[in-house]
Amino acid sequence: MLDKTGIAKRIAKEVQDGYYVNLGIGIPTLVANFVRKDIDVEFQSENGVLGMGPFPIEGEEDADIINAGKQTITTLDGASFFDSSLSFSMIRGKHVNLTILGAMEVSENGDIANWKIPGKMIKGMGGAMDLVASADNIIVAMMHTNKRGESKLLKRCSLPLTGVNCVKKIVTNLAVLQVTNKGFKLLERAPGVSVNTIKNATEGHLIVEGDIPEMVLE
Repeated sequence: MLDKTGIAKRIAKEVQDGYYVNLGIGIPTLVANFVRKDIDVEFQSENGVLGMGPFPIEGEEDADIINAGKQTITTLDGASFFDSSLSFSMIRGKHVNLTILGAMEVSENGDIANWKIPGKMIKGMGGAMDLVASADNIIVAMMHTNKRGESKLLKRCSLPLTGVNCVKKIVTNLAVLQVTNKGFKLLERAPGVSVNTIKNATEGHLIVEGDIPEMVLE
């Protein structure tokens, strides 16, 4: 199985030259650390940053430079800062090529639930609903099961939805899956993980066609 760093490494392989990318809170923020050095990518944060770099070296943090998750970040040459209204104009205007989000649940038809657990205190829904409503390419980074071992890839989401029929691809600690109109299509499996393990961990309909290759992370 992959850890959070492994998930981020695999998703980084989806980032292409010239992309503008929004990174959600949690595992997605790690992706910036693993993007290939030979491509030009602009990372956007909904709190008003374009041109984010990797996380800072310990001792070199600047408390005034943070991402949407309030983590300290670095910026690349040419980075810019702007207000929230302009940031969301970029998002709603479809100027972001790829959105990478965490999730608590994803359904087999691409619904996503990632903003609220009933009964738990939250500060607000953040920008997730704007992101999933506007983005044409959404990749979800998540654990395949919860702490009780129950699947988070479901026939139907049980938690309040963030967006409907919007997720394109999912990378978990077990697998890479594509969302199709027939369910989750298994594309790759994590190193050492069997197809049966993935089947047993997936409640939603899982499509397995032919031999499923292992992920390549390096």
